[in-house]
Amino acid sequence: MANVVLVIDMVKGFLEPGHNLYCGDESRSIIPKVASLLAQERDAGSHILFISDHHDPDDLEFQIFPVHCVKGTEEPDVIPELTGFVTESNVVPKNRYSGFFNTDLAQRLESLNPEKIIVCGVCTDICVLHTSADARNRDYAVEVPAGCVASFNADAHAWALSHIQNILGAKVV
Repeated sequence: MANVVLVIDMVKGFLEPGHNLYCGDESRSIIPKVASLLAQERDAGSHILFISDHHDPDDLEFQIFPVHCVKGTEEPDVIPELTGFVTESNVVPKNRYSGFFNTDLAQRLESLNPEKIIVCGVCTDICVLHTSADARNRDYAVEVPAGCVASFNADAHAWALSHIQNILGAKVV
């Protein structure tokens, strides 16, 4: 069985300066590590899925966060540093924190039957956490490489990694 790598929100709206929800320069430091992870996993035969924020212009999430990653703009696009791993069929658009909510991710994973799911990307305390929780609730083995996740809030990032490991039972490596 091959692994599946879920690449969470490594998109222009979160990782390029000048956008409403730019996660910050520190978050950009994970980009080469994520690229290396993807190359390693691709070479090992793993499947890569990009889970990408795609919102309608009037999405209710904008009552909590500023407008971001609106469909039809460049913000939901995977950052250029990772586009070499993007195919026509491996981007899963989402409109909530979890990559499972209102998407076909559960069906894709069921057909792929991964040995484990590796979760990387941003933000550790929001979409990475909620997607990891939903994967664990479906009894998948989940691994989160600590060097391949980031958030705009260092304390929330640390809390989320602890929660992912100690409460969800995922492996933080």
